[in-house]
Amino acid sequence: MRDLKNKLTSSKNTKNIQSRKGKSFGYQVLGFGAGGVPPMIEATGGTITESGDFRIHTFTGPGSFAVTKISGCSADNAMDYLVIAGGGAGGDGGTGESGGGGGAGGYRESPGTATGSYTVSPLGASPAVAVTASVQSYPIVIGNGGSPGIAGGSPVPSPVGTSGGNSSGLGITSAGGGVAAGGGSAAGFAATGGSGGGGNGRCGPSNPGNSTGKAGNTPPVSPPQGQPGGNGQPSPGNKAGGGGGALNTGGNAAGLTTGGVGGGGATSSINGTPTARAGGGGGGNQGGPSPAGGAGGAGGGGQGGKNGPSPARAGGANTGGGAGGNSCGFNAPATGRGGVGGSGVVIIRYKYQ
Repeated sequence: MRDLKNKLTSSKNTKNIQSRKGKSFGYQVLGFGAGGVPPMIEATGGTITESGDFRIHTFTGPGSFAVTKISGCSADNAMDYLVIAGGGAGGDGGTGESGGGGGAGGYRESPGTATGSYTVSPLGASPAVAVTASVQSYPIVIGNGGSPGIAGGSPVPSPVGTSGGNSSGLGITSAGGGVAAGGGSAAGFAATGGSGGGGNGRCGPSNPGNSTGKAGNTPPVSPPQGQPGGNGQPSPGNKAGGGGGALNTGGNAAGLTTGGVGGGGATSSINGTPTARAGGGGGGNQGGPSPAGGAGGAGGGGQGGKNGPSPARAGGANTGGGAGGNSCGFNAPATGRGGVGGSGVVIIRYKYQ
C-alpha cells in the first residue's frame, strides 16, 4: 500500500515538473517554433534567390517587399540592402562640342549587419543605416535611366537630356545620377546628382562654364552615394569629361585625343556574386587617332561616342550606370544623341534559416 502511494506521489510530482517546464521553458511560450528552432523572417516580393542561409530579393522594377513573419531572436531580424538609382543621360553631340558622360545613380548599401553576411563595398561601411525587419509592406521604387536630348536643333536650343530617377526601399533613398552637359545647340549644363554629370567638350560662348563637371553625393549622405563628374576640354580639344561613379570621380578630358573616362563603380556580393554597379559614363570624343570616346566606368558605365562613327553607349540596365556622351561630329538629330542612363535596382538580403 505504501509502495502504491509513493508511485502515485512520484507520478503527480513528475506531471507538475513537466507542467512547470512547459510554462517556464516551453519553446512555444518563448516564441520558438517546433523542435526548439526560432522562426525566421518570411517575406515576398521581387525575384527571390538563396545564397547559403540567406534569402535575397532583387527588384528591377517597382513593387512591394512584404514581411509576413519575423524572428523571435532580434539578431536575426537584421536586413541588408543595396539601393541604386537610375544613371544620368549622356550629353548630346553638337557642332564643335562633344557631350559629357552621365553620372551614375546614387549607391547606398547597408554595413552587412546580418550574421555571417557578405563582402560589402567600401560604401557599405559604418555609419551606413541598418534596417531591422518588422511585419509590414515596404514600397519599392526603381529609378529610370535619364533620357538624352535631341541634338542638332540649331539655332534654337534643343531639349536637353534628363538626370536619372531616384530609387528607394526600406526607407532608404538614392538620388538619380546627373545628366551630362551637351554640345552646341543641344547644350545644357551638367547636373548634380547621386554622381555628377561630366562637362562638355568646349566652353561654348552661349554656355560659359559648361565644360565643368558637377558634384556628386547630392543631396549629401554619409557614406557618400557618389562622386563628381570630370571636366571637359575647351577648343581645340573638344573632348568631354566622364561622369562620376559610385567610388571614383569622372575623368577629365585628356589631350587632343581622348574623352574623359567614367568614374568607377562599387563592387558588392550582396546577391551572392561579386558584382560592380554604378559606373559613370565616358565623355564624347571629337575624332583623331583615338579609337573611341572615353571608356565607361566599371559597373555599367556607357562608353563615349567618337566621330567616325562610333555612337555613345547606354548605361547598363539595373546597374545605375551613367550613359556615354556623344561626339561633336554627330550633330544630326538621329545620331547626335547621348546614351540612355541605366535603370536602378534594389536588393534586400536576410537570414532565413
